[in-house]
Amino acid sequence: MDVLRPALININGRIYRRNVTKDSKEEHYEEEEEEEDVSYMGPPESEYLEEDEACDTKLIEQTDKGYRCAIEVPSVLYKYIIGKKGETRRRLESDTKTSISIPKQGVEGEIVITGSHKAAVSSAVTRVELLVESYRKKQPFTHFLSFPLSNPKIQEGFLTFKDEVLKQCSQDHGVEGSIFQNPAKLHMTIGTLALLNETEVRKACEHLQQCQHFIRDITEGNPLTLEVTGIEYMNDDPGMVDVLYAKVNAKDKSDKLQLIADRLVEHFVSAGLMVREWDRVKLHGTVINTLFRKDSVEDAGGPGRQTMSEREAFDARNILKIFGAYRFGEFGLNTVLLSQRYSSDCTGYYTSAGSANFS
Repeated sequence: MDVLRPALININGRIYRRNVTKDSKEEHYEEEEEEEDVSYMGPPESEYLEEDEACDTKLIEQTDKGYRCAIEVPSVLYKYIIGKKGETRRRLESDTKTSISIPKQGVEGEIVITGSHKAAVSSAVTRVELLVESYRKKQPFTHFLSFPLSNPKIQEGFLTFKDEVLKQCSQDHGVEGSIFQNPAKLHMTIGTLALLNETEVRKACEHLQQCQHFIRDITEGNPLTLEVTGIEYMNDDPGMVDVLYAKVNAKDKSDKLQLIADRLVEHFVSAGLMVREWDRVKLHGTVINTLFRKDSVEDAGGPGRQTMSEREAFDARNILKIFGAYRFGEFGLNTVLLSQRYSSDCTGYYTSAGSANFS
């Protein structure tokens, strides 16, 4: 990281810089190599903030002994607030002159901050929120919004595509059966989410339901007829490809599907449940991915999955030449799903935590 241009974090309208620090006197979690320090980039403050600068988004209650604030934090993030042997928590308590109570690891609950001064509690709340926000961004995604393409007609077209590719192109480097998508899991990804406990999953489901009204406004209460025709790749060299995508478009040539996808991302980003990766969603359905290759080694993603550095690309030139305009089929899309990563339901598709219907 460039120390002159540290990463910035926006918390409740205030901008903080994230500084990576190493303390030779401290040991660190095995799970983390660096401890992050976050500093508020604002005007100089006195020992305590002014009363009217206290935390706006969290309720700080006055008690018989001073002030108290409870923060909901997923249990998987407790360790970053505690630190190795409790060092991070002790430093926070010392710096802000507060007491920080954290539930036992694995027990969902609230982190409670107490202190004699309201502004001191507010300062501790802000610092805890900064730690949570910083380490939350490092968590792998657990769910994703998806448009399912696992319609029987599309599955049939995909299986025919797979058979023909293996029949005509299996001599090409890296082309073999295991790199093809599972037909039951054909889908378009709209955006990914790291939902770290059941409360966050429920919140995401509620937000997806809130989106149903604008989805139906766009679709006029009807399913969207989609055509899945043609394949494409996204890197520069067709001779060294990791992923091939099927092109998906509305049959009436409208931008309704694109509009729905972009509005969904906008809503979930605004709700703090998703990080925007692109200006607009790239709508496509993966049909071949070298991460599926079965002879790969086991890694943190699960048995049989490859790490990015271990992926063996394939030569897609003949596939693109022969099947560039391949027609997988058409179907009526009527739902968007909140899908759970690395899961399967009774149909073989990803387990759904929530949905919104077009009609």
